[in-house]
Amino acid sequence: MSEIEFDRLLDAVEAAIAPAPQEDFLTYQMTSPVPSRAANDNEKPCGLIPFPEDWYASS
Repeated sequence: MSEIEFDRLLDAVEAAIAPAPQEDFLTYQMTSPVPSRAANDNEKPCGLIPFPEDWYASS
């Protein structure tokens, strides 16, 4: 097999396994005029959960 034939073979394989071009599936912008709220938003501050005495935290 010559180098030219090998290059053609590689080009054919590359074309065969290349992903097919897809159309844009997003036909509209995904924006909302009203900002969404978090699912866990109960409008209360989070409480402090203390560590047990022999535990330590670092940041």
